[in-house]
Amino acid sequence: MSSYRIAWLPGDGVGNDVMEAAKIILETLKLDAEYIHGDIGWEFWKTEGNPLPDRTIDLLNNVDCALFGAITSKPKQEAEAELIPELQGKGLVYSSPIVGLRQKFDLHTNLRPCKAFKGNPLNYRDDIDIVVFRENTEGLYAGVEFHPVPEEVFNALAKNNEKMAKFANTPLDDIAISCRIFTRDACRRIVRNAFEYAKKHGYPTVTIVEKPNVIRETSGLMVREARKIAKEYPEIELWETNVDAMAMWLVKNPQNYGVLVASNMFGDIISDLCAQLVGGLGFAASGNIGNKLAVFEPTHGSAPKYAGQYKVNPIAMLITTKLMLDYLGETEKADRLMNAIAKVIEEGKVCTYDMGGTSSTLDMANAVAKNL
Repeated sequence: MSSYRIAWLPGDGVGNDVMEAAKIILETLKLDAEYIHGDIGWEFWKTEGNPLPDRTIDLLNNVDCALFGAITSKPKQEAEAELIPELQGKGLVYSSPIVGLRQKFDLHTNLRPCKAFKGNPLNYRDDIDIVVFRENTEGLYAGVEFHPVPEEVFNALAKNNEKMAKFANTPLDDIAISCRIFTRDACRRIVRNAFEYAKKHGYPTVTIVEKPNVIRETSGLMVREARKIAKEYPEIELWETNVDAMAMWLVKNPQNYGVLVASNMFGDIISDLCAQLVGGLGFAASGNIGNKLAVFEPTHGSAPKYAGQYKVNPIAMLITTKLMLDYLGETEKADRLMNAIAKVIEEGKVCTYDMGGTSSTLDMANAVAKNL
C-alpha cells in the first residue's frame, strides 16, 4: 500500500501539459504515492453543468492532498453559451471550481512563494525572496453578491446608513453589490500562519497589506488583529502598508520585504505582482491549505491556445510540487527538487519560450529530473 493518496487534477488546457512535467519529477524522486485522477474543469461544465462534479468532491474527502493543473473560467453569459443544448436555459450558473474547492474544504491559507533564481533572465533583481499569505475563503471572493439587488437587501443596507441615500433613486436592476466579508477568526488565522512561517524560516518582518484608511471596518479588523498577534512574536517586526502603496514599494524596493499577509483579493493581486518580479506566472506556485486537505496549483491560467503544444514553462508547477512535498513531510525530496530547479535555471542551457529559449515543457522537466 502506498504511503500517500494524491488526487491528480489536470483540469484544462496547459494544466495537462504541466502535470505531465510534474509526473516526470515525482517518478524520478520515487515518491511512494498512489495518484487518483479526478474530473474537474471546463469540459465537465459544458457536458454536465458542473465543473466540480460530486464524484471529485468524494475523491478529495479520501486523499492526503491534491495536485491541480489549471482551470478555464469565463463570464456568466459566455459560460452559459458553451453548455450543451440539453443544459441551456436551465438556470445553471458557472462558478470557479478552484474557488469552490477552497470554500467546500475550508482551504483557508493560500501560500505563494516568489523567489528569484540566480541566472533567470526574467528577474527584476536577484535578491527577491517574498512569500505571500493570502486569506483564501472570505473577503470579496466569498461569493455573496446580488444583481439585481433584492428590495429587502437594499432596505436593510439603507436603514440607518446615510451613505446609501446616494443610490435611493437608482433602479434596483441597475445596482450590483458584492459583499466584502471578514471574520475575526479568519483574520487571526491567516496572520498567525504568516508569523509562524516567518519564525520557522527566519524572516525578520511580516507586512500586512490592507486599506484601513478607506475600507475601515474590514481592513481595520484585520489590521487590529494583526497588531494583537504581533505581540506574541517580539522577534518579528510587523509592518503595515496600504495595498496601493505596497504595489509601488514592491516595484521600488522588493528586496526589503519577506512575508506579506493580505485578505483575499488584495493577496491575489499583490501575489501576481510579486510573481512578475521573479519572472512571471511561469514561476508562480501556490498551495491552498486547510486543516484536513491541501490543494497545490500553479497560479497561471489554462492558456487554451498553447494546450497540447508543451510550450509553457513548467517551473511554476515544479515549485508547486515542491510545496506539496513539504506539506507531506518529504522535506529531503523537496529540497533536492528546489536545488535541481535552481541549477537548471542558473546553467541557462534549457529555457522555455518565456525565458528566451526554445525548450519544451517536458525538456525543462527532464533537465530538472536529470539534476535530481
